[in-house]
Amino acid sequence: MKEEIKIDNFIKIYEKSFIENWDLPALTNYVTGKTMTYGDVATAIAMIHLFYKSAGIRQGSKIALCGKDSPEWVLVYMATITYGAVIVPILSEFNPVDIIHIVNHSGAELFFVSKNIWEHIEPEKLLKVKGVLTVEDWALMHEKEGEEMARNLRLLRRRFRRCYPEGYRAADIHYADRANSEVVEINYTSGTTGFSKGVMLTGENLAGNVCFGRETVLHFRSSRALAFLPLAHAYGCAFDMLTPLAVGSHVTLLGKTPSPRILLKALSEVKPNLVICVPLILEKIYKNQILPMISKGTMRWTLAVPLLDSFIYSKIRKKLVDAFGGEFEEVIVGGAPLNHEVEEFLHKIKFPFTVGYGMTECGPLISYTPWKEFIPGSSGRTLPTMESKIDSPDPENIPGEICVRGTNVMRGYYKNPEATKQVLDDEGWLHTGDMGTRSADGTLFLRGRSKTMILSASGQNIYPEEIEAKLNNMPFVAESLVIEQDGKLVGLVYPDFDALDRLDVPVSNMDATMENVREELNKLVAPYERLSKIILMPNEFEKTPKRSIKRFLYSAK
Repeated sequence: MKEEIKIDNFIKIYEKSFIENWDLPALTNYVTGKTMTYGDVATAIAMIHLFYKSAGIRQGSKIALCGKDSPEWVLVYMATITYGAVIVPILSEFNPVDIIHIVNHSGAELFFVSKNIWEHIEPEKLLKVKGVLTVEDWALMHEKEGEEMARNLRLLRRRFRRCYPEGYRAADIHYADRANSEVVEINYTSGTTGFSKGVMLTGENLAGNVCFGRETVLHFRSSRALAFLPLAHAYGCAFDMLTPLAVGSHVTLLGKTPSPRILLKALSEVKPNLVICVPLILEKIYKNQILPMISKGTMRWTLAVPLLDSFIYSKIRKKLVDAFGGEFEEVIVGGAPLNHEVEEFLHKIKFPFTVGYGMTECGPLISYTPWKEFIPGSSGRTLPTMESKIDSPDPENIPGEICVRGTNVMRGYYKNPEATKQVLDDEGWLHTGDMGTRSADGTLFLRGRSKTMILSASGQNIYPEEIEAKLNNMPFVAESLVIEQDGKLVGLVYPDFDALDRLDVPVSNMDATMENVREELNKLVAPYERLSKIILMPNEFEKTPKRSIKRFLYSAK
């Protein structure tokens, strides 16, 4: 890995890429199969720029964007940043009340939104918005009195032809001259604590991520990417869209919910050169496909025999590699901690995966190691453009809060100096709220969130996430939360009803079944981590759009 990462001007990265890759495929809609070249993308962006100008949008104006991933979504995002305006991407899973609040709080002047989301929005509640357009086809859904957007949209193509009588060409590309110190994106977090804050990301923050991705060749010219994580989230945005488009990759947008069945079919067809993934996908494949296979009596016996086990592991590895398309360099897991049992197994079979660590406030990357250098249990090495430290008397052995500073660290929270002051100190260190240790070379080992840490009666630090990881691997457990109740640890469990039905376990046996689960779990954890009881939950836990459980809703129950 290069120790020196050159940080280019964020907007000019795309000016250069679109000129150099003009004829290459850029974006494909997986559902329709329609592909746009870099030239098509640049032409559509020029059209949007012309519309922005006619609508009185200036550099620094805010543009809100809410919808499912699609080439049209990407066009609005890229057109906004290259115009010099500020993009406000909003996760489509947010409820209408939150969407309206974010649009208003950000001061957005234009709002691009999917038709199905717009149906639930009351236009009169949008305070500063001049106009609302659909992401899908730019249909004008709402216009502020006195604006001329409908007329400007009608005349747009005629004006475009007048501006570019010989057609739009690579030589016509010239994007905004904006310093990297300027804010280019406000990304509203969907935290598990119940509050959404607007993270101000500068050109420097996003260029730090993109230039690192380019220098470490995560994507390259004509490589293939399958984007299936939400692009409105920092992780998918940086490494399924911004980095690929910076180097001339071909991005296929899945555009539908990535259930294992849909995703594996798409991966086998697109054959991506890099897979950006969240733990849930690998954990589901492990639990539903691999675990039943290696738990069978004969297979368990065979795996206990030296040499035979490595032969079987190589077979499983090949099956898994083929399932992911067979042509990828590595799978990068991020967005949440990977279950330890799954991680150990994947490492044992030499599956090419690595685990990175980041947060929206760093746009998102903090640490990463290529898979061949990856240390199981770690979250990779701190990036060359970043520093990290542990707030602990013995950072290598005693967990403390992870603090980071450097190129990728946000400007602060929009219109929220109090919240900014809580996480960004006077020396520029971002206090992440995550607990962990750090080895001498900057490799980070996460333990859990400082806010969820439980102090036992004997003074031991308990990280509920570590217990939950083991509990979630137990039979008949779909998902769980570990909380403190009257000084004792209690497991809240939503059962795996599919497994119960498959094995014909009657509902009347549920309490006894869960008591067995509790006893088995307590053999695997430290004495101070043992559960006193398991409480069954009738419904799935409420989650953020990132699929993290909203812990604050349950901690008091």
